[in-house]
Amino acid sequence: MKDHLTKIILSKRLDGFLPMLAAVAAFVIGAIILLVMGTNPLVAYRAMFNGAFGNQNALVETIVKAVPLLLIGLGICIAFRAKVINIGAEGQMIVGALMATAFGLAVEWPGWLVLPMAMFIGFLGGALWGAIPGALKAYFHVNEILSTVMMNAIAVQLMNYLLGGPMMDPAQAASLGKLPETARLNSAYHLARLMPPTRLHAGLLIALALAFLVYLMLFHTTLGYRIRAVGFNPSASRYGGIRVRRQVVIALFLSGALAGLAGAIQVYGLNYRMITDGSATGFTGSAGYNGIVTALFGGLHPLGVIPASFFFGALLVGANSMQRMAQVPSAFVTALNGMVVIFVVSAAIWREMRERKRRLAAVVAVPTPSPSMQETGNA
Repeated sequence: MKDHLTKIILSKRLDGFLPMLAAVAAFVIGAIILLVMGTNPLVAYRAMFNGAFGNQNALVETIVKAVPLLLIGLGICIAFRAKVINIGAEGQMIVGALMATAFGLAVEWPGWLVLPMAMFIGFLGGALWGAIPGALKAYFHVNEILSTVMMNAIAVQLMNYLLGGPMMDPAQAASLGKLPETARLNSAYHLARLMPPTRLHAGLLIALALAFLVYLMLFHTTLGYRIRAVGFNPSASRYGGIRVRRQVVIALFLSGALAGLAGAIQVYGLNYRMITDGSATGFTGSAGYNGIVTALFGGLHPLGVIPASFFFGALLVGANSMQRMAQVPSAFVTALNGMVVIFVVSAAIWREMRERKRRLAAVVAVPTPSPSMQETGNA
């Protein structure tokens, strides 16, 4: 029995390193591709590292890129704990940003009042956009993967319509170019810079604080217990008096809320306006999809998502630097990011399979009382 417990402990420790090993494997495959292309992998990866950590500005850009990944990854953690797959963070981020931007452009209040109100409105916008597929899944059994993806498309078209018409900057509307962007927010509404003149803003502090709050919510509150119980066994949860449908909606509500907040922070902390090229990535930079991988890399744990978001932020910033400094084709940068995603997701699936095997082995290893023991107990 002792040997069996030791094997389980070692197996769980190995699971903790699986995402890291998956990322290393992706970089090894990338190095082989670079060699085939005639590029020195050490030179290319050194350029990537320097681009992400080589100086203060590089480090700041890595942190800035990590902020939306951290917020979206936290939301993905909540959804996955309820066994709900949220692919809609792109749309939720867009809707949250649209609502927060519209609010900032419509009012002329003091900055200390507008900023928290804008963050809340962005939070609420993403929450409502996430609650729609949550309700569709809970009450009408609509697959949340399909509904969230379709909600992304709706959000993109809504953004294109608003930024090309009702919310377009009047200066752009009067020009020949007509760039799809809003007017610039009042400077009093900008999030504070933590290290001026760099772009590091107070959104980092908000994201870190929320990481700890989500951890406390998931593992130290009744709401978190209910969400995790529903994800672990919906039937048993229902038998225990938990309203399973409500928890599914709440999980996607909170997941979308954090994505919407990421959109609001992107506007008020960096861009100071909404602008797009007609696609979701024109505003989000694919943060909605990268946030899913960030959450998986962090083990679907709120505190694990913190280093995971910085890792992927460094990967995104460093990859662009590698493309410029080492003259690596942009196709390779896309392929490397894709390989990291595939390997990390595969590692997460493998870890889930190993966890199931451990549970099955634990059930089999439980000793059943022998007839003599039963007779002794009866006596």
